[in-house]
Formats: sequence, C-alpha cells, structure tokens
Amino acid sequence: MHIAKKGLRVLGIAESFSSREYSILAGVVMRKDLRIDGVALSRITVGGNDATEGVLSIYRSLRRRDINVIMVSGCVVAWFNILDPASVFRETGVPVIVVTYEDSEGLAPDICRHFPGDSRRLACYESLGERIPCILHTGYTVYIRPFGLNPEDSFRLCQDFARDGKVPEPLRVARLVARSVMRIS
Repeated sequence: MHIAKKGLRVLGIAESFSSREYSILAGVVMRKDLRIDGVALSRITVGGNDATEGVLSIYRSLRRRDINVIMVSGCVVAWFNILDPASVFRETGVPVIVVTYEDSEGLAPDICRHFPGDSRRLACYESLGERIPCILHTGYTVYIRPFGLNPEDSFRLCQDFARDGKVPEPLRVARLVARSVMRIS
C-alpha cells in the first residue's frame, strides 16, 4: 500500500450510543482528497459482544475491494462492547487503525466492576495492547492502536486525514452520520 497515494481510501467507523438497547455504527468510505464515496450502517448491542461483527458487517455490506485501511473510533464502544481489531484485520486483510482521543489508565477495573466474572470480555480488552500517543499537526494528541500497519504509517494517515481538531475526517463524518441515524431511529 502506498500511503501517499491521493486515491487511498479509508473506511472510517464510529458509533452513536444513547443508553438504549443498541448502538448505531456508521462507516464512511473517504478518499485522501476528502471525497466521500460510500456509507454503510450496522447496529450493535449495548453491553454486548458484537462490536467486531458490526464492523465486519459494514465492511462486507460495502462490497468494495478498494478500501486500503479501516479506521475505527475506539475499541470499547456501546458500553463495554469490545472490538477485536486483530480479528477484523485477519477477516478482511485490510489494516486497522483504532483511534482514541484521551489518555487514561485503562478500563480493566471498570470492566471487572460492571461485568464481574466475565473473563472473556476482560481478556479481549487486555489483548488490545498499549496505545501509542501521536501529536498531530493540529497540536492535538491522539492515541492509536495499529493492526497490520506499522505505527509510523498509521500516524501519517491520521495526520493526513486530520484537518483541524483531533478527529480524523473519516471518523468525524462517520460519527455525524451515526448520530443522525440514532436520532431518527
């Protein structure tokens, strides 16, 4: 993959969660020149274990072979529904970059408190590994977990898609779409 290519396409996936039984995931295919050329949706269970399948559902429904990278806003969505980005990479063959926006000590204590005895959920969270802080040209710091792509190229893509603020454009637009869909559903 040539990350400098202008036609490079990122599938940005973000959610809208409003303490219901489900959360909306929106996926937006965006070229590096910021043209949007695809949108797809899925629904996942709040507090469930189907975030990975929700992301895969979006990817499959698009039926595209030109997606170069999947960028996801967060690994822990819909109230501790934990994404397995390594599985998404294995299933699709497309590198995954998980982006988060705040430093934290981690969620293991919260998972144990809200889901006592759920060793599978805790193990899934712990398998995510450490986040890598990256200071964007906008002055903001994001934290990334790359799967199938080296940290330097992952950071470069976050830089290339960050216009202002800290949220890369594919994720910002996906979040807007997810919020709109959640409002009308």
